[in-house]
Amino acid sequence: MNAPIVLKKTAIAFAVLVLAGCASVNINESVEQTNQELNGFTDGKLSLVQTDEQRQAMATKASEILKEPLSQPAAVELMLTNSPQFQTVLAENWAQASQAAQSGRLHNPVFVFERVRFKDEVEIGRLLKFGLLDLLSLPARQGIARSQIDRAQLQLTSSVVDQVTQVRQAWVDAVAAKQAHTYAQQVFESAQTSAELARRMQEVGNFTRLQRARQQSFYADAALNLAATRHKATAARENLVRMLGLNTEQTMQLKLPDRLPDLPDAPKAPAEVAKQGEERLDVRMAKQGFDTSAKAQGLGNIASFLDLEGAVRYDTVFDNGSGERANKKGWELELRLPIFDWGGMKRDAFNANTLAAANRLESTLRSAQSTLRESYSAYRTTYDIARHYRDEIVPLKQTIADENLLRYNGMFIGVFELLADSRDQVNTVVQAINAQADFWRADAALQATVVGKPVLVSVSGAAASAGGDAGGGH
Repeated sequence: MNAPIVLKKTAIAFAVLVLAGCASVNINESVEQTNQELNGFTDGKLSLVQTDEQRQAMATKASEILKEPLSQPAAVELMLTNSPQFQTVLAENWAQASQAAQSGRLHNPVFVFERVRFKDEVEIGRLLKFGLLDLLSLPARQGIARSQIDRAQLQLTSSVVDQVTQVRQAWVDAVAAKQAHTYAQQVFESAQTSAELARRMQEVGNFTRLQRARQQSFYADAALNLAATRHKATAARENLVRMLGLNTEQTMQLKLPDRLPDLPDAPKAPAEVAKQGEERLDVRMAKQGFDTSAKAQGLGNIASFLDLEGAVRYDTVFDNGSGERANKKGWELELRLPIFDWGGMKRDAFNANTLAAANRLESTLRSAQSTLRESYSAYRTTYDIARHYRDEIVPLKQTIADENLLRYNGMFIGVFELLADSRDQVNTVVQAINAQADFWRADAALQATVVGKPVLVSVSGAAASAGGDAGGGH
């Protein structure tokens, strides 16, 4: 068998091995898998925008969504397709998965061509060189690559959950801030009326300077609070705009609802939440990380001190004087000698990475249920507080207001007492709005924690702040 045939068969054998074992990445399949796994988060609307036609279609869809006041599900849909920030997350994950697939492929062989002339002789050398250790370790490299691809898929799912949760909470913040600003405007107008009445009554001698100063002081506080709530509403809206990736024209079209959604009739049951959290992303990612580290350690221990390269040589010598031609063929084997470095530090690094991955898995398993219990506690507590405001405190304040209106009509109390009671009622409504917003933020955090992307929220204690706010109003 001559050398060209040997080279040809060797190249064919390489190609068969590579094509048979190569791991590949299809970003559209990855996106579809994420849509199926996170249907409650994406509603099947997740997509990677790659062409101008797709961008135009998404811009048209965004315009249709923005024609109506933006609901929370519509905000999520808008972010998934319209936000350049989120599209960056998808593209980066695609690159990460592609690099993982590339790491499991053989390096290309090297072809060396030589031409040497000595007097009347011309020697032409041909050498096909390849990594023999790469070839022998191909199954292990493919296993590592597939583990890394699976981990990248889980990372994509985790990133989607994180982004969707942030948008849900940003939407709650924006709507709640808008609602609070509306009531702050009412408090300001009430305080302005009270201050003007106090000024007139002092002018005719029916009010002391101290009485007028108290009303003027509350008016000044209400003006400061109105300015603060106005900026908070603007900041919350702009934060939502950034999350949605809206341009200037789309920002002008954005309309938010006037109020937050009503509380659900009943909270989720603990058993239901625990059942949903059985296949958590954080646990699966930790397992994937450990499996990848364990596989990489086995291959790394060998590659840290051993490297083999094989080559097939075919040379031709021409004697110009005699016109003779001679062929030489053979093979070469290159072995790196571990004389100065036996790879001990590299093996230590692999061992440390595997140990860290094992401990990370154990830590994730131990904390998974703890974070779920804490997140559910925040969810249930905020629900109870918001419901208490809705069913007890706000109706009670309304009853007091109705009774004070009757007393005012009967001339048992004056206009200032009526205005003070009205301000107190508005403050209570604002606290009820804050409690409702706390619940919807906790609800979004619980949904993320259930699937394995822990998001913990604090309970603000609206009832405690209510007394301080109400006290400041008088």
